[in-house]
Amino acid sequence: MKVVITNPAAQESDKRTQAPNNPTALCFAFDNTYARELDGFYVSWKAAQVARPRLVKFNRELAEELGLDADALDSERGARIFAGNEIPEGAAPLAQAYAGHQFGGFVPQLGDGRVLLLGEVADRSGQRRDIQLKGSGPTPFSRAGDGRAALGPVLREYLIGEAMHALGIPTTRALAAVLTGEPVFRQTALPGAVLTRVAASHIRVGTFQFFAARGEQAKVQRLADYVIDRHYPELKEQANPYLGLLERACDKLAALVAGWMHVGFIHGVMNTDNMAISGETIDYGPCAFMDHYDPATVFSSIDTHGRYAYANQPKIAHWNLARFAEALLALLDADRNRAVARASDVVNNFPQLYERHWLNGMRAKLGLLTKEEADLNLATEFLTAMAGNKVDHTLAFRYLANAALGDEEPLRALFSDPSAYDLWSQYWRARLAREATAPLERARAMRRANPAFIPRNHRVEEALSAAVERDDYAPFDTLLNILAHPFDDQPEFAAFAEPAPDGQGCYRTFCGT
Repeated sequence: MKVVITNPAAQESDKRTQAPNNPTALCFAFDNTYARELDGFYVSWKAAQVARPRLVKFNRELAEELGLDADALDSERGARIFAGNEIPEGAAPLAQAYAGHQFGGFVPQLGDGRVLLLGEVADRSGQRRDIQLKGSGPTPFSRAGDGRAALGPVLREYLIGEAMHALGIPTTRALAAVLTGEPVFRQTALPGAVLTRVAASHIRVGTFQFFAARGEQAKVQRLADYVIDRHYPELKEQANPYLGLLERACDKLAALVAGWMHVGFIHGVMNTDNMAISGETIDYGPCAFMDHYDPATVFSSIDTHGRYAYANQPKIAHWNLARFAEALLALLDADRNRAVARASDVVNNFPQLYERHWLNGMRAKLGLLTKEEADLNLATEFLTAMAGNKVDHTLAFRYLANAALGDEEPLRALFSDPSAYDLWSQYWRARLAREATAPLERARAMRRANPAFIPRNHRVEEALSAAVERDDYAPFDTLLNILAHPFDDQPEFAAFAEPAPDGQGCYRTFCGT
């Protein structure tokens, strides 16, 4: 279906009011620059009505960070807003247009098929943030989909996004989850839900690709100018701000993926339409965290060839940035050959940027407070020792702090062949000895870099199953509260730091559409 991106009237049959005199309408101080400045980049639309919206999760901490009235929104009225049944005053609901390479194949038109951007607010620090509904019904970009979301994937995105935030990794966040009171149909009937998520923006590599593929260079430039104004205003002082934008995107994505690798996170669907220009993790579909270290780990049921396996994530980020560079070529230089050369210089520097970010993080994880040239080998050799020994990734790094204090047995016990650790440990201890750092100080720093708790896959499934099958949110709340403090020991919840028991089989995730 061809979609004309002008400024269409929204669905006339959807009978709702904005209620300007409604106290809840004052909760959002919207200032919608995307809608105002980028006409032609979206379709104005309205969420579908749902039968019985019920607020099941509300993030009061985030609401307060956004400067919202948490008490007013944590209510039945708030449930109607977060379900899309009621449009708050000042909102400008719209579905964004974008394209994307999906598993390497280019799709010229994707767009928000079940998502609506309500608008933008400035948080208490002055940062502009998008407020977006996910699972709010079909749009002109739905491609025969129903535009809905099931409760399980909504709660997964809520949980994983908040866990990533607590881990210090840039991410979209969850403001609310609402049950719709209606089923959605996948393999079976499932409870329907809507997620309200928050991001610095939802502009993707695929947003640029959408217009570049159509030869609409004026729109590519408008979009680039908008991104620079919104995210990187300092680039306006550069001789070539568009080259600066490409450089900044490369550095942001290098840092982001390094953060993923440090905690064993596997995104699962690193298509270009899932790569945010802001440098945030976006679209938690078939994502999961590694238990035992294996570079080839894949969880996604649709990634049958391992394109987005754990070890491939830096390479795919590099590939995606090359696609971003292609979309910007006409802005980089009027001469195409010079534009390609300039873009290539920037994109080809990505492996060095990534290695720098990754190695800085690994030094912290290994307890190294200074820099030596051989640190890269020391870090990679620890991973090599772990590979093939069924060593739990999270526990191994967490136990390193104990080993730095002389208690190596918990770490050695993780290795099926402890001699692999013993050999590596000799070099690590010699490296530590070259730093004049008190052991307790080093161990404290290591615990701040190595989480005790990640969203263990079996714990996530337990929490989601209880909510979906029994309407019991206590396991979800417990897990969410534990993951809010991932670097604390929390001895009363020690079981949540352990991997799944043997015999649970191969874990598989699904895209949630």
